[in-house]
Amino acid sequence: MANGKKRFKAGKGLPAFLKGLSVYILVALAALIFFYQVSDSPKTDNEVPISQIVSDVKDKKVEKISLEGDKIIADLKDSDENLISRKEPGESIYKILESSGVDPKTVTIEVKDLSIQQAWAGILSAILPILLLVGLMFFLLRNAREGGSGIFSFAQSRAKLFTKDAPQTKFSDVAGAEEAKRELAEVVEFLKTPEKFKALGAKIPKGVLVVGPAGVGKTLLAKAVAGEAGVPFFSIAGSEFMEMLVGVGAARVRDMFAQAKKASPSIIFIDEIESIGRQRGMGMSGGHDEREQTLNQILVEMDGFNLNEHVIVIGATNRPDLLDAALVRPGRFDRRVVLGFPDLEDRKAIIELHMKGKPFTKDVSIERIARRTVGFSGADLANMLNEAAILAARESKTQIDNKDLEEAATKEKLGPQRKRMQSDHDRKLAAYHEAGHAIVGHFLKNVDPVHRISIVSRGMSGGHTLFPPTEDRSNESKSRLLEQIATALGGRAAEELALDDISTGATNDLEVASSIAREMVTSYGMSTLGPINIKTQSMFGIWQREDGQKLSESFQAKIDNEVKRIIDTGYKLAQTLLRKQRSKLDKVAKELLEKETLESDEFEKIVGKKKS
Repeated sequence: MANGKKRFKAGKGLPAFLKGLSVYILVALAALIFFYQVSDSPKTDNEVPISQIVSDVKDKKVEKISLEGDKIIADLKDSDENLISRKEPGESIYKILESSGVDPKTVTIEVKDLSIQQAWAGILSAILPILLLVGLMFFLLRNAREGGSGIFSFAQSRAKLFTKDAPQTKFSDVAGAEEAKRELAEVVEFLKTPEKFKALGAKIPKGVLVVGPAGVGKTLLAKAVAGEAGVPFFSIAGSEFMEMLVGVGAARVRDMFAQAKKASPSIIFIDEIESIGRQRGMGMSGGHDEREQTLNQILVEMDGFNLNEHVIVIGATNRPDLLDAALVRPGRFDRRVVLGFPDLEDRKAIIELHMKGKPFTKDVSIERIARRTVGFSGADLANMLNEAAILAARESKTQIDNKDLEEAATKEKLGPQRKRMQSDHDRKLAAYHEAGHAIVGHFLKNVDPVHRISIVSRGMSGGHTLFPPTEDRSNESKSRLLEQIATALGGRAAEELALDDISTGATNDLEVASSIAREMVTSYGMSTLGPINIKTQSMFGIWQREDGQKLSESFQAKIDNEVKRIIDTGYKLAQTLLRKQRSKLDKVAKELLEKETLESDEFEKIVGKKKS
């Protein structure tokens, strides 16, 4: 009984709109049941012609006849069944019996008046649909008013509010990015002590644009700013403003800024702002599409701030080139904070942060991991360490070792291993292909040292040769780019030299080599065409300028010829090196067929140390 009482009390806690809905459902069901009862019943199995009823009355088998409108119900004396029939409208049962030679007085005839029931049925059939529609609209309106998630809440802001009572992210939770943190620390001061800046006539920035590739910590830094300042933090993605209804995006912008102003000082964070902040006039529908209306409203709201509102907008994007000029001008986004991939020291800090709470063997070195992961973003590093922990747990280890970290780093960039059966020919082809990459790269001075060679399939590749950068570079030289092309083509050259045949396995290598060569010609000015920069893109297989202007056929032919010349030069360099080092190529390929994977020290035992 106690449990039953608890359940009954819990039922009283239902939302009010659910209680109202249950009442409407009960009323509708009662009306439908009544309507069904007063309507004509369907034909039954004992329905007979009226002549049979007249015959049974003549034979004195009928005890009573009941009339319900035009329906005749005959109760039989010696049976529990009733006989049902119908007469013509307006015709009298007495005349029917008399015309058949039957005295109506020999049977009891009972006439039921259905005029009142029929009248109610007509009234309900006309009013009931209207009552149901009114009840449904009342339910939807109250649901929208109470829950805020009904069909009339499109114009409300979808921004998520994080207050100071929620778990806070601090700058100490963000490893690396010291320059960016220093820039954003001033934003915290603006929100905490605005009077200090106003006293010197300084204006508080209205917006900060955080620019950087995916995974470098743009969103994390924005949360850290809000956590350090201890102010409400409104977070929303640019795509959440968009809706199929025209004007909804602009209405949501107005509502979001209104909420932020009421909670000021506060921060509005718009992630992926390029989804609504793209340059106007670039769409197919002119200047009146939903996205541009939303952008226009953001421009108005940001430029309409008063000095005492203390609302700062932080936008994050990895495509700043797409943003409208009116959005990024001073007065709206006054500051731009650029985040790049973490350098060596930043990677050390990020790795150390994410190593907390994970047991590692004593020989694990943060320095070694950081040097191994050049080009990794903060998200890549966090995921790599998590994958290493999963790999160690899968093998029932109590600590994470270097082998787990190496496998996790390779998996992060190339994908997991794929154990599949390969023919002897495919394995030999993969061994010579990867050995070709390694030999060419090893004997070219500007290519980074070989880190690992493997013929184990990962992702879409049948094998891989890793040349992780040994240092962070901000620029590439022409000689290094040419040697990268030669290294990429080393696999194809080794197939042709050792097997006297070529395969489709070099598809990705050819894409890499062609991309580098085209960039050298059109972007870096590293060709016989001279120091020119013509940014090109392929549209339906036709190369043209990014601004839409077509290149002349003669100039396009010159570009194509230069790209081919650079690739041919790299391929010939790879062929020359492999012919010269043919014996070492065979040894490396043979070792790969036996072990499947060679680490850098095993490779250098065969070919010798790399000359700097």
